[in-house]
Amino acid sequence: MSKLSSALLAVVLACGLGSSAFAQSDPLPSWNDGKAKQAILDFVGKVTRDGGPDFVPPEQRIATFDNDGTLWAEQPVYFQLQFALDEVKRLAAEKPELKDKEPYRSVLARDVRGLAANGGKGLQQVMAATHAGMTTDAFAAQVRNWLDTARHPTKQRPYTEMVYQPQIELLAYLRSQGFKTFIVSGGGVEFMRTFAEKAYGIPPEQVVGSSGSVTFRLGADGKPELLKTAKVEFVDDGPGKPVGINRFIGRRPILAFGNSDGDLQMLQYAAAGSGARLALIVHHTDAEREWAYDRQSPIGKLDKALDEGKTRGWIIVDMKTDWKTVFPTR
Repeated sequence: MSKLSSALLAVVLACGLGSSAFAQSDPLPSWNDGKAKQAILDFVGKVTRDGGPDFVPPEQRIATFDNDGTLWAEQPVYFQLQFALDEVKRLAAEKPELKDKEPYRSVLARDVRGLAANGGKGLQQVMAATHAGMTTDAFAAQVRNWLDTARHPTKQRPYTEMVYQPQIELLAYLRSQGFKTFIVSGGGVEFMRTFAEKAYGIPPEQVVGSSGSVTFRLGADGKPELLKTAKVEFVDDGPGKPVGINRFIGRRPILAFGNSDGDLQMLQYAAAGSGARLALIVHHTDAEREWAYDRQSPIGKLDKALDEGKTRGWIIVDMKTDWKTVFPTR
């Protein structure tokens, strides 16, 4: 090797531009360098290192993510609830006689107390009126239309642009490393399935959520269809999340990501398995770019899970310091 070639090689090595470093760009560019990002990279590296002590076969690389507050925002109200409230306004515009009837009157008057009265009976009626008594195809069409036209009340973005850019990158990175990514959320499964594939790259069959009863029937045209009823079939929240994982996925995740006490049992379940495990929590600390909330928030309350996460060494992702950006660049 000539002196010139030796000098060039020395420069390359000194700059960290060996073949592997040079060929691999940062898979998580919206994450700041720090404990959280490094923990993710280290975990993925060891479970995908064939022959290593922590190697996990691809079929067992299951990663579960909560949706509200973990993959997209959830303030000032859960987005599915906002959809229901907007649907009530649409229905009242089509049928003016509803404006003086409850719960429509309370929704139109923004009377939160009225909706919460009688154990939240009004809110239950709102959800039934906007989520039941129609076919699954008709419901999906209504959700898609709402997503195409509605805007977040403070950010003035389409709701599908209220997703977190760092999480989009993480999902893509995990899949590139042989992981199968799932949503496991308290939100309605049919609501989330309308946008999950386009927004996150997660197909509908990998969405686990709360569900109402659906019945089969022949429509007026004689074609088979599925009718949504008001009967609640399964609530995929809190302790229901591990149950849903077992029921619909059939494998314990090796990585779980949440943001609230509603995700605590999913995180516990994932972390308790054998072998390498990674449990992560998004801590909403960024009042300027998003919102800052945790223990006292009625939406996305993070209290018990935050304490347990710190005790057990779970990765607490500080939104303000760990994420370079929150939402995708428009």
